[in-house]
Amino acid sequence: MKPLFQLFSRWPLPLLHFAGAGLGWLTFVCSPTYRRRFLDNARQAGYGFAQVRRAVAEAGKLLAETPRLWFGAPAPIHWDGAERIEALRAQGRGIVFLTPHLGCFEVTAQAYAARFGRITVLYRPARKAWLRELVANSRTRDNMQAVPTTLAGVRQMLRALRAGEAVGLLPDQVPPRGLGVWAPFFGRDAYTMTLPARLAQQTGAALLLAWGERLPRGRGYVVHLQPWEGALAEDPVQAAAQVNAAMERLVRAGAQQYLWGYARYKQPRTEAPA
Repeated sequence: MKPLFQLFSRWPLPLLHFAGAGLGWLTFVCSPTYRRRFLDNARQAGYGFAQVRRAVAEAGKLLAETPRLWFGAPAPIHWDGAERIEALRAQGRGIVFLTPHLGCFEVTAQAYAARFGRITVLYRPARKAWLRELVANSRTRDNMQAVPTTLAGVRQMLRALRAGEAVGLLPDQVPPRGLGVWAPFFGRDAYTMTLPARLAQQTGAALLLAWGERLPRGRGYVVHLQPWEGALAEDPVQAAAQVNAAMERLVRAGAQQYLWGYARYKQPRTEAPA
């Protein structure tokens, strides 16, 4: 599989996005389960299909651009709000980047690593061995360390934050049972990880909201940064609700690029944490 990814990584970004748009629509048409979940999630957030139909193609682009981002030449990246990072780094504070399943979330960490330095990102290992190795190796690069959702991975994130470095994670990813709480997301309870709040509370790190907008016609990406609003609650349920509210704010800013087909409201898996 890696040679195939490396082959596609040589394709120009506009061509990958063109192919990805077709893949997104093919999946939407051929998979009733995916289509129903896409429409239900959008409706839960108050959107009709006409308002978010572009997100069908954008989901396909996300898959098609992955080989380029993992193995290809760097794509053009612009910044919106980079001064927020510079101000926090000047204070010597660690930064916890919160990025939902919105736009190109791969590019946000890569952009930070290329411009500002070390960042540690959390990922869930794939169940299949060949895919697990591919994902782990491709996401680790200069100034960027990918760590799994295990106790060892969390410890690495804590060490990075205490050293004044940055970490990144997707807080709208459904954690295993016992590692999250139920909190509202677009008006419906969703199982939500408590890790972002714990990282910030244990290290004094700043929370920063980020998402990577995919520009039309393969022209690259824009990394948008927004500040965290208000004080983070001590209660884990209240803190999780705050995190979800912040993610809602980002999603509404880029609803055409949100992964509406993601199973955000699924029941958490029961598994023993490492």
